[in-house]
Amino acid sequence: MAAPPLPPSGATASRRVLVIGAGPGGLASAMLLRAAGAEVTLLEKEDQPGGRTGAIRRDGFTFDIGPTFFLYPEILREIFSACGRDFDAEVEMTRLDPMYRLQFDDGRAIEATDDVERLTAQVAKIDARDAKNVAAYLEENRAKFEAFRPILQRPFAGLGDLMRGDMMKALPKMRPWSTVDRDLNRWFRNPDVRVAFSFQSKYLGMSPFKCPSLFTIIAHVEYGFGVFHPKGGCNAITAAMARIAREMGVDVRLSEPVEKLKIEGRRATGAVTAKGDYDADAVVMNADFAHAMTTLVPDTARKRWTDARIASKSYSCSTFMLYLGIEGSLPEMRHHTIAFSSDYAKNVAEIDAGRAPENPTIYIQNASVTDPTLAPEGHSALYVLVPVGNLTGGADWSALAPAYREKVLDRVSKLAGRDIRAAIRTELMFTPDDWQSKLSVYEGATFNLAHNLGQMLHYRPRNRFEDIDGVYLTGGGTHPGSGLPTIFESARIAARLCGEDLSLPGAAGLSTTLPPMEAAE
Repeated sequence: MAAPPLPPSGATASRRVLVIGAGPGGLASAMLLRAAGAEVTLLEKEDQPGGRTGAIRRDGFTFDIGPTFFLYPEILREIFSACGRDFDAEVEMTRLDPMYRLQFDDGRAIEATDDVERLTAQVAKIDARDAKNVAAYLEENRAKFEAFRPILQRPFAGLGDLMRGDMMKALPKMRPWSTVDRDLNRWFRNPDVRVAFSFQSKYLGMSPFKCPSLFTIIAHVEYGFGVFHPKGGCNAITAAMARIAREMGVDVRLSEPVEKLKIEGRRATGAVTAKGDYDADAVVMNADFAHAMTTLVPDTARKRWTDARIASKSYSCSTFMLYLGIEGSLPEMRHHTIAFSSDYAKNVAEIDAGRAPENPTIYIQNASVTDPTLAPEGHSALYVLVPVGNLTGGADWSALAPAYREKVLDRVSKLAGRDIRAAIRTELMFTPDDWQSKLSVYEGATFNLAHNLGQMLHYRPRNRFEDIDGVYLTGGGTHPGSGLPTIFESARIAARLCGEDLSLPGAAGLSTTLPPMEAAE
């Protein structure tokens, strides 16, 4: 599909947008704003696009840095279409079935599938009575998702947005007084079955015992729309977006970190890097919100989101990571495996307390069983993620990491059916310290601000940033929140607000699903 025609350069010369950060939100914003008629420059501190959705390439192996599950491709289809492209023609996707294996410590397992009849049979192996409620539970969450989808697709600028008709209609389904686990208790009495349908709260870096019940819809996104693997990994999506952005005329500049935002009065006018000054009519911030604000913007320039306020907020968990290039295949392991702790409640409590769990839950991606491009022939690329406390807990990872690596390798080896240590041909370890020091993630909180009720909707930093005029936010630190689908939605919201404020000629085409928004809200 050909890209839509852009206005003549003279018509857009005075409408310059600077995007800071080439993560998924920044790339989507850059594409949409360019399609709407802006001149767009994208500044990225790393030597590749993608941010936490970039790639690690070592010794012939390819690993995703962060996200490995790809959910809800519908939103990217809409974004690509708004830019005159066909997402499915640009990125090769495989729908996984089973989506993943849920492995309990005692050997029981659920092969999670979006085939409801087969899923019911899998749950029956854990609890036959609970299995009878699977279909009804999924249907309730389908209805909840449909009710909340328009709410997650629009900005929240204040209390007034809570009173709109769509919010009033959806609120009874939200059950704001409840948590994910408590809501599941209405359907499933067995704690292991509840864990199987609630571990997805970890996609937000939160405990199912604290995460608002709204987020049971994440399970519906998986079961209703499928879990996908992009060929080459999720990093292939951001690589395709960067390529398309360049083809559209976005000036993508890698290895150029922003040193500070340029501010006149309370308006952002551009940014400064070591290579020069960039003037702009608007700035889209895709960098980690808390890190960017506390390092690129003076504290005195922020009335609401001061350094003290940012420090006082609750943040998600962090992750301990092993990226392992293995000689040989691992036929006993699925593409995705979530191996639960023997005491899941204790595991989650330790994470909430900022510690490294004694008996951790681990996630393993063995994507080479599906995608041979990720490793040399006869080898496997293994990605291991362990949710742990963020740096506010005070753990000394320089001392803790070596022993923790051994603990995690013991768990992986048990799942693989053999000790994998002798087969490791390349390895990279990431701790919460590394998330902060290498990828500029505030307090190593991999999933950004926590998603409690006091940090959602208008309580989250707003897509049209309330402290500095001309700044628009996208990414996990703003509305609607963390996770690739919601980050892409934040990009669409931010781009549309920016486009309307700048009176871009193509602003009305930035969303295929939303009615016009008031630019001054």
